[in-house]
Amino acid sequence: MAELQPIEAALKALLADVTPLSAEQIALNDAAGRVLVESVTATLDVPPFDNSAMDGYTLRAMDAGKRLPVSQRIAAGSTARPLAMGTCARIFTGGQIPPGAACVVMQERGTEENGEALIPADVPEGDNVRLQGRDVRQGDVLLNAGERLEAAALGHLAGQGITHVRVCRRPRVALLSTGDEIVDPGTPLQPGHLYNSNRPMLKRLLETFGAEVVQLVSVPDDYAQTVALLNHAAAEADVVVSTGGVSVGEEDHVKAALESLRQLDMWKLAIRPGKPLALGRLPRDDGSQARIVGLPGNPVSGVGGRVAVSTPADGGATGLPCAGGASVPNGHRDLCHRYWPTPALHAGGAALYA
Repeated sequence: MAELQPIEAALKALLADVTPLSAEQIALNDAAGRVLVESVTATLDVPPFDNSAMDGYTLRAMDAGKRLPVSQRIAAGSTARPLAMGTCARIFTGGQIPPGAACVVMQERGTEENGEALIPADVPEGDNVRLQGRDVRQGDVLLNAGERLEAAALGHLAGQGITHVRVCRRPRVALLSTGDEIVDPGTPLQPGHLYNSNRPMLKRLLETFGAEVVQLVSVPDDYAQTVALLNHAAAEADVVVSTGGVSVGEEDHVKAALESLRQLDMWKLAIRPGKPLALGRLPRDDGSQARIVGLPGNPVSGVGGRVAVSTPADGGATGLPCAGGASVPNGHRDLCHRYWPTPALHAGGAALYA
C-alpha cells in the first residue's frame, strides 16, 4: 500500500460498491431532505382551472371600452357561473374565470358605480388570466427518482394532493469518539483532558448529508474494548465513523483493530489537514459488512477528512442524483456529479452510502 494515497483513490474505493439503500414510504410532512426512489407523475393540472391573477373585473375581450353591468361576484374558492352576454363579473385573485370570459382588468383601471363597471378599451384577450395547466400538465413528470425533497419539491407534491412518498431510507451511522482524554461537555475537566468538540460537529455534518446517527459512543484507549465497540457499532449501523486512533501512536487502536481484521482498505491520504484517515470494513455475524471511516482526532483534520472523503457515499446510498468540482476518478465522475450539488457535499458522503 502506498504511503500516501491520493484523494481520487479514496473516492474510488468508497464508490466502488455504493448502492442505494432500501425504500420506505413516509408522510410528506416528514419527507424534507429525503430522496425519492421513484419518479412522480402529475395527476392534476396546475393551475387546475383558469383563474384571475388580479382583483378586478373579468369580461369578454370584445366588451372592453364599455360600461358593463356587474352580473356576479367571484371570490377565490367559489364556483363561477357562465358570464352573461354584455356583462362583466367582479373577480378576486385566484377566482375562477367564468365560461365566456377571456380577460381581467385590474380594479385600479375600472370604475364601478350603481352596479356597472366602466372598462378601459385596451384590455387584450388573456390579460391577467392564469390558464389551466400553465405550470404543470397532467401526465408531466413532476419529480424524478433521485431528487432530494426540499421546499419547492415538497410544494409540488402537496399541490398534487400527495400525502405520502416512497423515499430511500436514511443510512444509519454510529459515531465513535476515541481517547481517554476526551470527555463530554458538562463533565468537570481534569488536567490533560479535552472536551469533545468533534461529536456535535460531525453529528451535524452527518445529519446534513442525510444520515441517521444511531450511536454516539466514547471509546477508551484500549485495544480489546476498541474491537468490541467497533463490532457492536457495525451490528447496528450501515457506516461507522470514528475520530482518533488512526495515526501511528501506541494508543491508536482503530487502525490496529482494522489491520487485525484484515479489513483496512486504505490509510493515509495526500491531503492536509486529514492525512491519517483510515478506510475499511467491519464484518458482521451474518456475513455482511459495515463500512468504517476513521477520521483524525484533531477537529480541523476530522472535518477535513469528513468533507474531503466521506461525503460522496452520503448520496450514493440514498440514490441522490452530484454536481460540483471535486477531483473524482473518471469512472465515478458522473455518479458524483449526479449525487452531490457542491464540492463540499462531494467530498463528505461516500462512506455513508457504501
